[in-house]
Amino acid sequence: MTQRSLCARRNNLFFCYMTGISNTGLERLWAPRVRQRDIRRLYELDARGIRDEELLDEVGWALCARCESFIVATEATKGRAKCPGCGATIRHNWLPEEVLLCSRCGWETTWQTYFKSIQHKQLSGATFVVALFKDFIRRFPQARSAGEKMLLIDNLIHSFHWNTKYGPTRTTGVNLIEGKYHEVVDFLDSLTYGDDSTPGTHKIHLEWRGKINDTATSWGDERLKRPQE
Repeated sequence: MTQRSLCARRNNLFFCYMTGISNTGLERLWAPRVRQRDIRRLYELDARGIRDEELLDEVGWALCARCESFIVATEATKGRAKCPGCGATIRHNWLPEEVLLCSRCGWETTWQTYFKSIQHKQLSGATFVVALFKDFIRRFPQARSAGEKMLLIDNLIHSFHWNTKYGPTRTTGVNLIEGKYHEVVDFLDSLTYGDDSTPGTHKIHLEWRGKINDTATSWGDERLKRPQE
């Protein structure tokens, strides 16, 4: 089945990621990060004034699924793991060999195994990011126009983790888009904009670039610095 045919069933696809309904194991809880090529194509078309509704939905629902996985993983690390069999919440005390047993469907594993399925997948962040992702999940299904959908996507992938003392830190793009951190930053900085782009997207990009340069200075990371326009 093609990605676009999956998008045609986007409500069911999103439901599967949200509930984790699966008989195959924990991996079904974790939606993959979105492919760069799909996002790049979206921006290339948008810069030419072409609003591809199907592609907008494909990218937007994939981001919804990824945001939901991030939220589920965060909840699990707080002692509230989601059962991949039926979606029920299993409370636990973070002990490695503790057995997580679902009282609803009987699914079980250890916390150690569950936690390992989360690690190294860019599925962790603080309350600020969780709230940001929840807001996208709430608003994207309600968006009606192509412009509204594009701005929601654009704002999401150009957002940042937040530190109460230092302000914006890592871009959340790395949690949502395939690639290592510097690769994702380079990718976001290379997205196409033009006179016919959705109004507001280029301004968001310039603000994002400024924040990336602030973090590059703060971290002493010359590789992160972006050229000034």
